[in-house]
Amino acid sequence: MSSDPAKSKAAALELHIAPERAYGSFAEMAAGEAKRPDRIDAVSIVTPNHVHFGPAKAFLEAGIHVICDKPLTTTVEDALALAEIVRKSGLIFGLTHNYTGYPLVRQAREMIEAGEVGRIRVVQVEYAQDWLTTAVEATGQKQAVWRTDPAQSGRRDRWGYWDARLQHRVFCYGAAMRAGGGGRLDFCAGAAARRQRPTAIEV
Repeated sequence: MSSDPAKSKAAALELHIAPERAYGSFAEMAAGEAKRPDRIDAVSIVTPNHVHFGPAKAFLEAGIHVICDKPLTTTVEDALALAEIVRKSGLIFGLTHNYTGYPLVRQAREMIEAGEVGRIRVVQVEYAQDWLTTAVEATGQKQAVWRTDPAQSGRRDRWGYWDARLQHRVFCYGAAMRAGGGGRLDFCAGAAARRQRPTAIEV
């Protein structure tokens, strides 16, 4: 509920969660739930980026399935370590890319796979972040503070957004890329390459 134990427990009580399950930290929750006969089936991790690895590791080691929002972790080293923990646990670990659930994205994928849009020559994806055009983090806005701090968001939080855009490309254009020959689709080929930076994706 919060990184502050007291606030976390208070928020749980406000949501009518039983007092004995109003935990002050993810470590306390993982340990506590693991001991209960009616323990949770899975935990959903939707915290700032730097608080993905710790909770995921704790719940997996407690024998609890994990659903984690992207990015997996903030470093490659942590990602590899977490993958090994998942492998040894035999548990379910789901990494969510939430925008792929949007009807618009789903429809785009279906239209491309059905060949309704013809040959794909150029793919342009934008993710406008107008709310960060000013130094909102200087005001103490929590969402802006962690997103602009490399220690919390990763080397660059913008890579998280690029990860989302790249994932959308693969999700929507995967079939077209596989059908394009050799599992490779070169975007902005030919004359377009002289006007835009070419991008190639392997699937």
